[in-house]
Amino acid sequence: MTAVNKTEDEWRAILSPEQFRVLRQKGTEHPGTGEYIDKKDTGVYNCGACSAPLYKSTTKFDSHCGWPAFFDAIPGAITRIEDQSHGMKRIEIVCSKCGSHLGHVFKGEGYPTPTDERHCVNSVSLKFASEPSAKQ
Repeated sequence: MTAVNKTEDEWRAILSPEQFRVLRQKGTEHPGTGEYIDKKDTGVYNCGACSAPLYKSTTKFDSHCGWPAFFDAIPGAITRIEDQSHGMKRIEIVCSKCGSHLGHVFKGEGYPTPTDERHCVNSVSLKFASEPSAKQ
């Protein structure tokens, strides 16, 4: 995978203000407001900044947490970073290709998934491609 290296000004020019705030400044969209929370279509969720494939729809599940949730990413698509901001220890996930912020991973919450993980991802960090044109 070839890395995408852009300056913050270059990202600002191609992303909406909300995308820039979340993807580049590690923001969080308000819970329950994202366009992909209830999406059930078959396809691939790509990075909202660089379009790299991140998650297959078969790994999405209903966690009722206010954001889209996945139990696993496409191998090599995300990078995990320890995040100790806001007085807690979490695992931040970023796109491996461009380094954009996606959300956080939570483990051991008891969801009936193969990994016992919840990748809590901002909808604005994603672009969905339906099955016929999905990048696999």
